[in-house]
Amino acid sequence: MTTFWENILVETAARYSVVILCTIVFLAVFELVTSYRNWQEIKNGNLAVAMATGGKIFGLAIIFRSSIDHNDSLFETIGWGAFGFVLLLLGYIIFEFLTPSINIDDEIGKGNKAVGLISLLISVGLAFVIGASIGGD
Repeated sequence: MTTFWENILVETAARYSVVILCTIVFLAVFELVTSYRNWQEIKNGNLAVAMATGGKIFGLAIIFRSSIDHNDSLFETIGWGAFGFVLLLLGYIIFEFLTPSINIDDEIGKGNKAVGLISLLISVGLAFVIGASIGGD
């Protein structure tokens, strides 16, 4: 008989809870690095912000999925997930830096859907690369 903490239902609930908490914390950090208020803009119908934020959420899910898949301990999962988040954040900063003719942050805040879509795709694309590279064996 397995112990309480080794039960698959308990493990799943623990990983789920930790990923939700980490996602909330990481989205708060993303909120600090952008000039617009994500949730206020989404509430106001700004599709560009919704796409960029959705890309970050989906990107984090990809990273944590890979981290869960490659790590046995909850702490390792959190560690690799946090490392992946830092890389994703760095990717956002590099995206802004590599496009000097466009202020990505301002364009998304103004509702530029094309820039929001590119931001979404960059977040998801980087998350696949990060997820393939992190954690485990």
